[in-house]
Amino acid sequence: MRQHDHEDFDVPDERPARRRAQAARRGRLAEPTRSGRLTEGERVRLAKLREDAYTEARLLPEGTDRWSTWDDAEHGPLPRPDWVVTELAAADTDLGVLKTGKEADVHLLRRGLPDTPGTLHAAKRYRSDEHKLFHRDAGYLEGRRMRRSRENRAMAQRSAFGRNLIAEQWAVAEFAALSRLWTIGAPVPYPVQRNGTELLLEFLGDDDGTAAPRLAQVRPEPDELEDLWSQATSALELLASEGLAHGDLSAYNVLLHRGKLVVIDLPQVVDVVANPGGLEFLARDVRNLAGWFHSRGLGEHVTKTDELLADLVSAAGLG
Repeated sequence: MRQHDHEDFDVPDERPARRRAQAARRGRLAEPTRSGRLTEGERVRLAKLREDAYTEARLLPEGTDRWSTWDDAEHGPLPRPDWVVTELAAADTDLGVLKTGKEADVHLLRRGLPDTPGTLHAAKRYRSDEHKLFHRDAGYLEGRRMRRSRENRAMAQRSAFGRNLIAEQWAVAEFAALSRLWTIGAPVPYPVQRNGTELLLEFLGDDDGTAAPRLAQVRPEPDELEDLWSQATSALELLASEGLAHGDLSAYNVLLHRGKLVVIDLPQVVDVVANPGGLEFLARDVRNLAGWFHSRGLGEHVTKTDELLADLVSAAGLG
């Protein structure tokens, strides 16, 4: 994972042209780097930046919203699926919101070259300092310390700077967890890229943009229910073998896609060894998920949650 220096982001005259074009489309053109009167040379430089930004924005393919951010992003693990669009000439089109949440919104996004159908993605965008973030983040952030005392203080005080750091830290954590779990074959969406607080993920759904339903939305037949529980326990065991717990697992963050369960929403993934509350997070994941299966008619004699939890603790190396 790449390291970031959060204090070195605002150097406008060093932005590549594509970032300047994105800033122009959002109405944030290059601004002076200091207050007071501008020299004639500085005026000329800023005027040239604005002209370049508007020019590149006008060159976007019709109907698209931005150029592909692939070249500026952290990329997902190898081997990369063949549907991932890596060409820098590709453009992105935002097709609307798939899901809204307290910490992030998920948009449907199409990325492709001009005159091609493109590929659908889920673009998860974490909110930053304009919202109060992560009302339950204190427990999850145990064991995740940043190296700089200034950053730790800002996060603890929930200043605007600290909330921005938290937003990016959660995006980094989710991208890392998805990359790690996808590599070992866990049922998670492929993480295409991370660019700041935006994650671009594999879209799970139909070609027309209809997203796969959450497990909470489906009504499985009795014979299907037991198979789904088996899939769920396999996912839990795989996470535990990596020393991890989902941390907020329920039927609302598991999708059913073409008969297969896929685990989503992993920003709060917990290292059950490093986190003092790791065992409780693991137990809560089991209780929450088993509770949904029990409500659909699957008996405790099938779920055997006590035995399952003991197996997970052992797989995590804690028992």
